[in-house]
Amino acid sequence: VQLQASGGGLVQPGGSLSLSCAASGRTLTDYVLGWFRQASGKEREFVASINWSGSATSYADSVKGRFTISRDNAKNTVSLQMNSLNSDDTAVYYCAASSYGPRWFADFDQGHFAFWGQGTLVTVSS
Repeated sequence: VQLQASGGGLVQPGGSLSLSCAASGRTLTDYVLGWFRQASGKEREFVASINWSGSATSYADSVKGRFTISRDNAKNTVSLQMNSLNSDDTAVYYCAASSYGPRWFADFDQGHFAFWGQGTLVTVSS
């Protein structure tokens, strides 16, 4: 499966941004989908994930209550709505797909995600 992330950009602190990831090659219902991010000089970290049907999600503590992950299997897309952004959210955001574990579980181990998009930069700054 090939993944293409988009939607990054410059946003002011407290603002909102929506990221989208389009998939091609295979139907997304075979995969758990996730978003990860990597800030400059830091390791890549988990942000959010969603199971195959959208009925279960997982979030990093740092984004709970601010970010929402969703998917549209008919359109083969996964999205990340980000609200109340702050400077700590500045990073390159990657979408990823996993077929490692059961589809009903919103996995958060990036080692289980075999397919990755190219990343989109989100900069939170005034």
